[in-house]
Amino acid sequence: MKRDSYQKTKRMVIMAVFIAIIIIQTLVPILGFIPLGIMNATIIHVTVAIGAILLGAKEGAGLGFVFGLGSMWKNTFMPNATSFCFSPFAPAIAGYTGGIRAVIVCFVPRILVGVVAALVFRAIRKTGKLKLALLVAGAMAAITNTILVMSGIYFLFGEHYASATGKELTQLPLVIVGIIGTQGIAEAIVSAILTLAVAGTLLKISEER
Repeated sequence: MKRDSYQKTKRMVIMAVFIAIIIIQTLVPILGFIPLGIMNATIIHVTVAIGAILLGAKEGAGLGFVFGLGSMWKNTFMPNATSFCFSPFAPAIAGYTGGIRAVIVCFVPRILVGVVAALVFRAIRKTGKLKLALLVAGAMAAITNTILVMSGIYFLFGEHYASATGKELTQLPLVIVGIIGTQGIAEAIVSAILTLAVAGTLLKISEER
């Protein structure tokens, strides 16, 4: 009983630490959201992935939800031209508000980041290839975030997003593919490396104890 209680408390503490890290990353721009003109690149998905690897899919989903909350907060109080895609409360800089569709784009991809990272890690680790599991889980966290967010923007906000970015609607597919192919790949590589380094170290420390 004591050991079960200890493990439960330990997991709660670890979860709290990761939530605190995500909050800090949200509040300190360079640590979480990096402004790139009309959009923001992010590395918060790395924190979600690492937490999901250590704690599991359920906790990973919870961390993804916190990631979504942070994104909504940032796009509400520090908005740019496309913030309507991520917050129904964002000022109508582009003359449009996102409503419930913004909630979907903001939360669903981020929650799935944690779930995908945990499940991919668990599946590959069963083969005995820990480093590969960490690399792929980290990369998939970034890919999940980028593809689902950009797909959501395209299907739910296509015309308004094109207008906000000064593009024609017919150009939008190429714009989306370009973002996924450049920013998305860069984030996937960074995510894979950081996840391997950080999660690998934390797992090693945990196993030694």
